[in-house]
Parts: sequence; structure tokens; C-alpha cells
Amino acid sequence: MQLDGVRILDLSGILPGPYATQLLADMGADVVKIEEPTVGDPARGLSFGEQPLFEAVNRGKRSVGLDLKSDAGREAFYELVADADAVLEGFRPGVVDRLGVDYEHLREYNDDIVYCSLSGYGQTGPDADRVGHDINYVGFAGLLDMTREDEQSRPQLPGYQVADMAGGLMAALSLLGGVLSQKLGNGGGYVDVSMTDVVASFSQTVAGEALGSGDPRPGKTTLTGGVPWYDVYETADGRHVTLGALEATFWERFCHEVDRPALVDVHGTDDAAERAALRDELTKLFGNRPREEWVETLSEEVPVAPVLTPTEALAHPQIADRIVERPGAAPPRVGFPGCGSGLPEHDESVPAHSEHTDEVLREAGYSTDELKQLRADGTVV
Repeated sequence: MQLDGVRILDLSGILPGPYATQLLADMGADVVKIEEPTVGDPARGLSFGEQPLFEAVNRGKRSVGLDLKSDAGREAFYELVADADAVLEGFRPGVVDRLGVDYEHLREYNDDIVYCSLSGYGQTGPDADRVGHDINYVGFAGLLDMTREDEQSRPQLPGYQVADMAGGLMAALSLLGGVLSQKLGNGGGYVDVSMTDVVASFSQTVAGEALGSGDPRPGKTTLTGGVPWYDVYETADGRHVTLGALEATFWERFCHEVDRPALVDVHGTDDAAERAALRDELTKLFGNRPREEWVETLSEEVPVAPVLTPTEALAHPQIADRIVERPGAAPPRVGFPGCGSGLPEHDESVPAHSEHTDEVLREAGYSTDELKQLRADGTVV
């Protein structure tokens, strides 16, 4: 899983695209972040909580300040494309065409280039030009509707940016697939990733009904609270636990450990009255003990888990020991979500705006005098 020798040019900003290339940088890819010369990635000025957004998803990358609106800036970019493996862009549809950095144009400089466009609604379709953010995409894709307890309740905003992160993950997968195809001698290619499409693809468990004669509604499907053996329950201390006993074997084990053998045969019932009675029984049962007591009492063979706050989750050894990184004096942060052999040591440095402009352009063949001229023209910083 070491991507040493793979170079990716990143034309994206804020969160989805940088998250995609952060994953690839964590696997060893050389990610060259192309930033607008004066301001750079808008994420440099954004902060949600204590950690600046830019620092969270741009570790180990190199920053080049380059004006793609100028002829000299585009020519410099084309020089970088010639030796790159892949390009990721996160502009609105049509922008790369106006800039002259679209896929077909870049193929003139590197016929094997892998190119991924990441946008809210995709490059085609009646809403392709619509602006948006995560909340718009998850609403459009049907997810937000299904976050409700029932149809009379207000949709609940997901606690994390589902579309942004899922879109970034899909973009990373697409770039990896393209680079693999390239290395196998099959050439590069173009992929159009829509964040809305990715979230809609998560609907597999309700898509059959939605595409057929049914209409899956929140709180009524098996995985949205429609059955009492797959739901969230409040505990005695006002906290919550999740119960996920979809399989009869898990349910039987749960009933045995909570000393409710009479409930075993109720699992899978379609009778509304039996389901209601079982839900009432489980509500009372879980309400008798605090959350941690339930977690400590039930065995690992029972699919019951605590509902943790983000602070609790990132401090829990199950998660903290695997993906929370604590690099020296720097604040801790969430790292690569995968463990195993073959992963390179992560570069934890966060690039300053345009920090690597000279370094990267020298690698592309630019001389000191040429760099001075580009800087004098305002093409680079």
C-alpha cells in the first residue's frame, strides 16, 4: 500500500477533495496542491473547533502557488501534468474548461493521465450547475429524510459531513483505480464523481423498495427503527445504547444474557401489537441500568454498544489506539482510517501557502531566472 512514486496534482479545496488526496498522501503518494497565488485554499481561513480545517486534511502535501488564469501559469501546470499520474479537481462544472485544464486538454500533455472531477451533483444532469454544501447533497440524495424518527418529525442533520467525506473517499478510490489501470498498461481515464450520487448509492437497503412499488419511510424500515431488535434505547442515566440483533442467534444470546427467555420467539414477528409490546419491554429493560453498566455486563457476543459523544469516541481505546495520532507537541488528530502492514510513515507536516513552489517547478525543469520572472509577473508566489 505504499504509493511512493505516484504523483497527484490536487486542484481542490475546502474539505471533500483534500480529504481524498489526504488519504492518498497517507499511503505515500506525492500530492502537489495547486493553490491560487494570493489567498490559497479557502480552508486556510476556516476553523471548526480548535483545529484549523486546512491542517486536518492537508498533511504531508506540497503546496504550489500558481495562477491558472494566466498563460504562464497554465504552461507551468502543463509541465507538471507531463510527469504526473493523476489530477483531482473540485471546481463547479465548466470551470476547468474555461481555465484550459480539463481532461481532454491535459491529455495533450500526458495521454495516460488519470483525471477525477469531484462536485456536488456531477458534471451532467439538470442540476449539475446547482451550488450546494453537504446539507444540500444529503437532502437531495434521500438520506436526510430517513434520519427522522417518523414522518411527523423534523429531519436531523447528520453530525458529520457525510456527502463531503463519502465523496472524497469515492474520489480517492477512483484515483487509485485509475492509477492501477495506468500501471497495468491500460492507460488512464476520466471519472466524474458526484457527492450526491455517492450518498444515493448508500441507499442499497431501501433502494429496492424505492425503485419498486413501495415508498420507504423513516422509522418504518428495518434499519430506521421499524423493528424493536434494531434500535436505540435510553439508559437509566439518560444516555443511550444501540441494539443491533438482526440475526436470530444474536437475539437469542441477548435474551439469555438479560434473563428474558420468553422474548426469544418474538424475534422477526410482523405483528404490530407484538412489536409494540416488545419495544415497551426493551425500553423498560434498558432504562433500569446506566449506559456503562450495560456495556460492562453484556458479553462481546451481544450486539449492544454505547452511543458515544465525539469526545468519548476519540478517547476510547478501540478508536484512539487505531486512528488518533499524537505527533509530538502538535495537537492530536484523526489519521488514516486503516491499520496493517505496508503503510508508510505519515508525513505530519502541513504545508505553508506556496511553500514548495520553487522546489516543484525546479523538478519540472524551471531555472532560477525563469522562476524569478514568473514571480515578477505574479504567476507564482
